[in-house]
Amino acid sequence: MAEPIISVSGLRGIVGESLSPGIAIRYACALAAELPPGPIVITRDGRTTGPMLAAAVTGGLTAVGRNVIDAGIAATPTTGVLVRQYQAIGGIQITASHNPREYNGIKLFSGAGRVIRAPDGQRVLERYRQGRPAWVGHEAVGRIETCIDSIGEHLKLVLAIVDVPRIRKLQLKVVLDSNHGAGSLLGRRLLEELGCQVTLIGGEPDGQYEHVPEPTANNLAGVLKRVPKAGAHVGFCQDPDADRLAVIDEKGRYLGEEYTLAICVDHVLRGLTQAGEPDAKPLAPVVTNCSTSRMTEDLANKYGAKFFRSAVGEANVVDKILANKGMLGGEGNGGVIDLRVGPVRDSFVGMALILDAMVARQMKVSGLAAELPRYAIVKDTIPVPLEKLPDALDALEKHFSDAKPDRLDGLRLDWPDKWLLVRPSNTEPIVRLFAEARSAIEARPLCEETDAVLASL
Repeated sequence: MAEPIISVSGLRGIVGESLSPGIAIRYACALAAELPPGPIVITRDGRTTGPMLAAAVTGGLTAVGRNVIDAGIAATPTTGVLVRQYQAIGGIQITASHNPREYNGIKLFSGAGRVIRAPDGQRVLERYRQGRPAWVGHEAVGRIETCIDSIGEHLKLVLAIVDVPRIRKLQLKVVLDSNHGAGSLLGRRLLEELGCQVTLIGGEPDGQYEHVPEPTANNLAGVLKRVPKAGAHVGFCQDPDADRLAVIDEKGRYLGEEYTLAICVDHVLRGLTQAGEPDAKPLAPVVTNCSTSRMTEDLANKYGAKFFRSAVGEANVVDKILANKGMLGGEGNGGVIDLRVGPVRDSFVGMALILDAMVARQMKVSGLAAELPRYAIVKDTIPVPLEKLPDALDALEKHFSDAKPDRLDGLRLDWPDKWLLVRPSNTEPIVRLFAEARSAIEARPLCEETDAVLASL
C-alpha cells in the first residue's frame, strides 16, 4: 500500500489505496501515546468512509486504554469546542477537508481545542513510523461515551459574538451550500437562530457531493445562480469539514474566500475602534499567514491594530495569535479564527460576523466587499527538485533585489504595492507561487519572471 500524505497536524489518503484502517489506528494510537491521561474526542465529516474509520480509530484508542467521546458527525471547529467542553486531552477529526470523495484523513487536536502544534505533531509522526501501539489487557480497555448534543456549545459561543436581536429583525434570506458535508448541522441551526430564511443545499451530511468539494469559483458555478434566484441577501459555501467559507453576493457573484476574512476583520476592528476616547485601549493584533491577501494587513493598519504574519498552516497562525495576545486572524482560504469562539478556522464565525456586518452597516454584502482594498492574487506552480531549492531561493532574492525579502516560509518578497511568495510543497518536488498586486495584469508578470529565473538555473 502506498504511503498517505502525512504532515505534523494530520494525514490524508485514498481509502483502500494509501489509507487503511490499520494506518488510521496506528496514527491515532501514536497521538494517544503522546497525550496525558484523559478522554479523546472523535468526530467525522459526512464522507461515506467516515463510520468505518471512526470505528477503527475508536477500537484502536480503547485497545490502548483510552476513553473515547464519540460525537459523530461534526465540523472541524466544533471538534475543538467539544474538546474544551468535555475537558478532553485531545481530539481526532476524521476528514479529508476539501479533497474528493475517495479521500479521507485525520486531523489531530490538542487539549487546548486547537489543531496540534508542529513540535507535538512531529513527535506523533515519529511514533507512528515506529508502528508499535502499546495494547492493554482486558481489564484496562477504554470506555466509549456518546455525545448527545455536539453543536449546542458551539452555537452558544458563536451567537455571543454578534448582535442576535438586531440580525433577527431583518429576517435575511440566506443560501447555505453545505454540499453534503458536516457544516449543515450547525449551519442551519445557526442561521435559523439568527432569524434567517434559509435555502439549504446539500443538507444531508452523507458525503454525496453535488460539486467538487473545494469552494472555488469554478466549483461553485452551479450554486452562484441559485442565490439571486432565491432572492437571497447572501450565499455561504462551506467545504466538507466546515472550517472554510466562501461568499456569494446578492447578485450571484463569487466574492471568494480571500474576502471572507477581510470582511470579518473590517467588521470586528470597526466595532472595537473607540475613536476620540482618551482611555481607548489598543486593539488586539491581527494575524494572517504569509500567503493571504494584503487586504487584511491594510485593514489592520487602517484601524491602528498591530499586524503579524505567520508561516502557512492553521497551527502557525494560532501560535502567532497567542504569542502576540491577539484575538482575530486566519487564512485567505476562507478560514476565520476568532479566539472568542475557539482557536480553529470556523465557517460559522464567518457567517455570523458577515451577517452582523451587513445589519450593522445596513449594507449589502457586495457593498461591504466593494469598500475593501482592491487586490488580485495569481497562483502557479513550478517544478523544482528539492536539492536545488536553496539555490533557487537565493537566485530569486538576488534577482528581485529591490524587494524586501523574508524567509519565514520559503521566500516572500514585498514591494510597496505588490508581493510574491515562493514556497516549496511539502509533498511534491515543486514550488508554489503566490503573487498579489492591484490587478492580475500587474501580478502575473511576477510569476512569469520567477519561472524564467528558475528555468535558467
